[in-house]
Amino acid sequence: MGQTWLKLAVLYLVFGISVGLFMSYTIQLNWAAGHAHVNVVGWLTTLGIGAVLCIYPHLAKNVLGKATFWLYHIGVPLFLFSTFYVQIDAKTAHIFTFIGGPMFLLAIILFGVNLFLNLNENTSDLKH
Repeated sequence: MGQTWLKLAVLYLVFGISVGLFMSYTIQLNWAAGHAHVNVVGWLTTLGIGAVLCIYPHLAKNVLGKATFWLYHIGVPLFLFSTFYVQIDAKTAHIFTFIGGPMFLLAIILFGVNLFLNLNENTSDLKH
């Protein structure tokens, strides 16, 4: 499952760089908040979780890991969409923020709970 997270992280990176280049070419800097969120939430956060799950794959196989995956990968795109759409229709954009944002937050909380409950010094999945 960690590899899936890493592959999805690269998609966010490509999108984030593309938005940055678009902003640079067109001098439409009003998309900066969306661009930053795609790079930090989409690329870095997804990459970090993917890296942890590559090292400790058992964390992805339990109920908390599966719930984290689905909440995150539904909530984050909704939330990121809102960071761009707010420039077009702020009222409607906030609907996506209020749905995707809490899903994203809950996914991160579940990821943390999973780490605290199921990761200890004796659970290394790395082969030495």
